[in-house]
Amino acid sequence: MFMPSIFGESLLDDLFDFNKNHQIENKLYGDKAKDLMKIDVKENEHDFEVFVDLPGFKKENLKLDLTDGYITINANKTLEEEDKKKYIRKERFYGSVSRSFYVGDSIKKEDIKAKFDNGVLTLSIPKVEPKEEKEQNNYIAIEG
Repeated sequence: MFMPSIFGESLLDDLFDFNKNHQIENKLYGDKAKDLMKIDVKENEHDFEVFVDLPGFKKENLKLDLTDGYITINANKTLEEEDKKKYIRKERFYGSVSRSFYVGDSIKKEDIKAKFDNGVLTLSIPKVEPKEEKEQNNYIAIEG
């Protein structure tokens, strides 16, 4: 029997599967949470531009952290009071999601520019030439 579906999920699953144990509180976008935070990286002459899709989020729900050369993007979405009504089907859930990637130890938080517009977070991360590491002589002198 052919059932209507969106993104591989049956639209009628929630109506007829009464034994299903939902964990809505821990999910952001159901089974599609893994598809959230799509990232594109573009290399320019002097920097890298990172574009992060965050549809439905507000600027105040985003947090960026730079620790040990890793930038972490955290996004949190809470359930609005008016959304606590009874729904027949609800595919948009609330919760939080994060993603991290390495930008280098020499990048400082002041170097990174961030802008959020129309559900897209844009980061500008400067290119930093790697410092040449001088070979250190770690030998210990032996007396005698």
